[in-house]
Amino acid sequence: MNRRALFLALLPLSAMAGPSGAGQSLVATRTIRAQTVLAPQDMALVAAVIPGALTQPEAAIGLEARVTLYAGRAIRGDDLAPPALVDRNGIVTLVYRQGGLDITAEGRALDRGARGARIRVMNLTSRMTITGRIGADGTVHVGPDSKEP
Repeated sequence: MNRRALFLALLPLSAMAGPSGAGQSLVATRTIRAQTVLAPQDMALVAAVIPGALTQPEAAIGLEARVTLYAGRAIRGDDLAPPALVDRNGIVTLVYRQGGLDITAEGRALDRGARGARIRVMNLTSRMTITGRIGADGTVHVGPDSKEP
């Protein structure tokens, strides 16, 4: 990366000029570890077209890095994912709903995931491993539908 691009990468997003982002790419301003949620100060626009790089900061803010993002390197869409609500080995609430029946239990997450992801969970009472879908509040919905209400 040339000096001008590196200088531009270190400028805050508000200091960047440009009408529509044409000919600009989003780069990391610092090394960002995987599983870190991105904030505006973590990225900057550079006046260069980098294949695969995002061109709008709004497309990355609030998302989680899936891999380590290095300072001055392009931020690509595949490098980001929705932030995880459930961490591996975390205690979660299992919810089973069918008709008018609601059953809740505690479980231990065997995977990490964001809203809508299917993960494996071990029921702490029965020690059985089941699969469920993560809801908006971090509960894991299990059963025939495994859908959030």
